[in-house]
Amino acid sequence: MRLKDRVAIVTGGGTGIGRGISEALAAEGARVIVNYARSKEESDATVAAILAAGGDAVALQTDVTVEAEVKQLFESTLQTHGRLDILVNNAGWSKRTPHDQLDDLTDDIWDRTLNTNLRGAFNCMRQAAPILKQNPGSTIINIASIAPHYGGGSSIVYAASKAGLLSMTKSFARILAPNVRVNSISPGFVKTRFAGWPPETFIEAEKNSILNRLVSPTDIGKAAVFLAADALSMTGENINIDFGQTALRRN
Repeated sequence: MRLKDRVAIVTGGGTGIGRGISEALAAEGARVIVNYARSKEESDATVAAILAAGGDAVALQTDVTVEAEVKQLFESTLQTHGRLDILVNNAGWSKRTPHDQLDDLTDDIWDRTLNTNLRGAFNCMRQAAPILKQNPGSTIINIASIAPHYGGGSSIVYAASKAGLLSMTKSFARILAPNVRVNSISPGFVKTRFAGWPPETFIEAEKNSILNRLVSPTDIGKAAVFLAADALSMTGENINIDFGQTALRRN
């Protein structure tokens, strides 16, 4: 097992991409803290699945936009496990708002999107930094998006928030080197409930994929394991997991 006895926090770890990452890290021996803000039932189910497969996981509720709650999350992790090796910033929020409908992009959508996707990740990285520095080989993995690469995505502010996360990935990679590696993963379309995409969107995205399929949470989980366990020479980098959607876009 490539991550035996490592301790990982996965924010938004109970559903969709987060579940795929939590299960993949646990399968490689990591002890996983499945963080959630609202999805208690789903997060408990994720933990149950990991335990049934012989892994180690626990669900902890934290709103990553609230700094005091984030601090408690990391304190609880240290009290229980005595260390932290992997932080995956996966918690995110978006409300699908067509880019040309500018008046629909309300202040509430702006604030919640930026607070969750950008401030939440910053809160977690700031709290994690001094802890991760204590453990050789530790890493931060930020879940971004291919949206800022072509100005698409569920909304203008969502793409902007993920562009900011890509920038923060490089900033933290610089300031935490050489002790901590910081990289990001940019998924393409993943068929989850996130942002409320209608079914036809996924059908069209699959048609436009060079490999004629969509990305799955399992695909993202495997990439996270690679960055945590194997990519020891990589920091400040981004990996697109999108079956060629960005590099070989058909339209």
